[in-house]
Amino acid sequence: MSIESQEDAVGGCLYLVATPIGNLEDITLRAIRVLKEADLIACEDTRQTQKLLQHYGIHKEMISYHAHNEMTRAAELVIELEQGAQVALVSDAGTPVVSDPGHRLVTLCLRHHIPVIPIPGPSAFVAALAASGLPTEEFLFVGFLPSRAGARRKALENLKSEPRTIVLYEAPHRLVETLADAAAVMGPRPAVVAREITKIHEEFLRGNLDELRDAGQKRAPRGEITLLIGPSTGVQQTLDPTVSLKQRVSQLEAESGLDRKAALKQAARERGLGKREAYKQLLLER
Repeated sequence: MSIESQEDAVGGCLYLVATPIGNLEDITLRAIRVLKEADLIACEDTRQTQKLLQHYGIHKEMISYHAHNEMTRAAELVIELEQGAQVALVSDAGTPVVSDPGHRLVTLCLRHHIPVIPIPGPSAFVAALAASGLPTEEFLFVGFLPSRAGARRKALENLKSEPRTIVLYEAPHRLVETLADAAAVMGPRPAVVAREITKIHEEFLRGNLDELRDAGQKRAPRGEITLLIGPSTGVQQTLDPTVSLKQRVSQLEAESGLDRKAALKQAARERGLGKREAYKQLLLER
């Protein structure tokens, strides 16, 4: 365990700067200041970042940092940082590192005791979740599903018993296939397709997985897409009254690969029990 304070950090520093996901006004004053003061801006696509910098009159040296050069570029940036450079890392849109390149650089900086400071801001999945109308108390963000059909179906099978809202990104040309697979695996669960968030053609399509699949077949989806799948509905009505809480926990452990704590949590949700009440009931059944 290590405890590091970045308040008194001197020398080089890596800033993870969140940038707009569409509307260029969605950027913090702090992010603008950091971009202006940075010695170097590492960009997923320099052409995309240049549009943002020009909009705010920022003139800084840029260097590409993307999935195809991350292994070598991370080491090069660490050398710059060790020599005292202030480096801002940005992705094409949203918060860097989250479903975007940057993890290798962050871990390398931490290994070399270089401060890593997040500059929070826009995130497509957070914005989509907030406006989705689906439960937000707990959720699971899974990024992109596998592009191959077999692997994607397997990933959805693993998520079938997930009691929380599932949030993921998907490419427009694969959306209908993903919705079809999700409907086949999960049934008619409520879902939302959030498209082009904060942009001119922003759109939220709400329905169940089957309805959204059919809508996608009628009109080809375009733009940046976030898909949200709600928790299963009507679980309590389909519970087998002869199955005890202890037995259900064991079933979930065996069938879904959940650990004991996660299995108890899901079984409690199915029965509408609080965590303490479920734990007491489990103890009584032993």
